[in-house]
Amino acid sequence: MFGGVGMGAAIAALERTCGRPVIWATAQYLSYARPPSVVDLDVRIAAEGKHTTQARVSAHVGDTEILTVNAALGSRPNGERLQWAQPPEAPAPETCPESTRWRSDVADLHSQIEARIAHGVHGRNPAAGPSPDGRLVLWIRPRGGQVVDSAMLAIMADHVPSAIGPALGRDAGGNSLDNTIRFMEIVPTSWVLCDITIVGIDRGIGHGAMRLYAQDGRLLATASQSLIVRLRDKAEARAAAEADQ
Repeated sequence: MFGGVGMGAAIAALERTCGRPVIWATAQYLSYARPPSVVDLDVRIAAEGKHTTQARVSAHVGDTEILTVNAALGSRPNGERLQWAQPPEAPAPETCPESTRWRSDVADLHSQIEARIAHGVHGRNPAAGPSPDGRLVLWIRPRGGQVVDSAMLAIMADHVPSAIGPALGRDAGGNSLDNTIRFMEIVPTSWVLCDITIVGIDRGIGHGAMRLYAQDGRLLATASQSLIVRLRDKAEARAAAEADQ
């Protein structure tokens, strides 16, 4: 199970159970769920106030916990809406090249998502050498006209690891250790501009962040995560494995 799907499912379960929108949610990834496993989500409300709720979700396959999500939900009436973060300058999604990293002819999660490259590279064979800025900007939209809601944004936000390879200039990726997403107002939009920055890599662990904007420039959410860096080149992967022993 793709980690973002688990996070998105947990967010949907939280909002349906609590009847309030998620303000922030953080997932700790503990194990894997492989087909044909059935993942159960247990929602527990830790504290509930007049305007906010604190809750958590445990996602498990049988007795094996797959991920834990802690979250706050709610909103306060008559609050102002101000935005200082601004989206990067980017060409319209229709004019940007489509990413070849995710194949649309394979029946998996990525076949349900279209990605177009506004800045940087996004593929299995990035240019040699580290990126000058560790930045990747993608336009992403769900195929088939799915609504961009909090769950879909959580799925998009979990694509921070796809910027590891371009940042390193190698065929590389990563396994998420965690994922935290913070929501602003969710507004109708077809495409989401995902501004990803890999801020650094050290001791085999990478750290990255993402800002997600609607097409009209409104900030939908911010996200960040840490991940285990995986080198797909066989020689490099072998050397990394030996270093871990």
